[in-house]
Amino acid sequence: MSGARKQSGRSSTDEAATRKRGRSLAALGYIQPRTYEELRAVLSSGTVHFPKRLRQVAIFLWQHPSDVALGTIAQVAAQAGVQPSTLVRFAQIFGYSGFSDFQGLFKDHVKGSWPEGRGQEKTEANANLHFLHGMVGASQASLGRVEAGFDVESFEKMVALLAGADLIYVIGSKRAFPVTTYLSLTLSQQGVRNVLVDNVGSLALDQVGCIGARDAVLAVSFSPYNSITPDLVAVAHERKARIVTITDSTFSPLIRLSDSWLEVVESDFAGFRSLAASLAVGMALVQGVAARRGP
Repeated sequence: MSGARKQSGRSSTDEAATRKRGRSLAALGYIQPRTYEELRAVLSSGTVHFPKRLRQVAIFLWQHPSDVALGTIAQVAAQAGVQPSTLVRFAQIFGYSGFSDFQGLFKDHVKGSWPEGRGQEKTEANANLHFLHGMVGASQASLGRVEAGFDVESFEKMVALLAGADLIYVIGSKRAFPVTTYLSLTLSQQGVRNVLVDNVGSLALDQVGCIGARDAVLAVSFSPYNSITPDLVAVAHERKARIVTITDSTFSPLIRLSDSWLEVVESDFAGFRSLAASLAVGMALVQGVAARRGP
């Protein structure tokens, strides 16, 4: 009798979990995603609002599909900075019984997309060059991703908005700061008036204090989006300035503030992330703005 009650209790628990998953999926208004592209469409729709940890998982899955496809649940959880149970919970929201079933979306996505020989260990002539080769590979992967899925329409709109501005405010901090510093320099070299918001002396809010409706902002921001950049862009948005953004996922807080934006996802090696693609896209913007403005 006791065993029957325990079995009945487990059955009830399983049924409750199934109903809970069904309600979660129904609340999203979507059928179960069957491909990686369908999953991205759901995540980018703006209708899904995750709590903090699940949002952290969504950002990682968005940016690192290959790592998700090839890793164990423990490895993926460690890379995403969450517990394995959080990955299981995320998969169940989308109607999957567990993470391994959900992982199939990512395996199908990356299957056949690698050049021949990728994933094989490279024998280093000099072990000290291992890190250099790794960073070069990360940069190449980042640049290849841009070429494969570049949003030309958004890019052209960004060029037009920046070219039409009286003054361009270039905003980025932490890892994005090297990118914005170089873009500000090259804009100046092309004769395009701009202000680099560098926050020296904690004066960033004062540096954007005179921004107006005839100005534009070029913002660069990467996850985990814990810098001052969203606050500065919010000020510009309130003052009706046009805003264009380079960021790395649809979860960036800058998206809702931007008139146009481009997604640039950088690969990493040994915990160090490339900036090659962000600089390449940024330099293309500078060239486009200078060419449109003319001499």
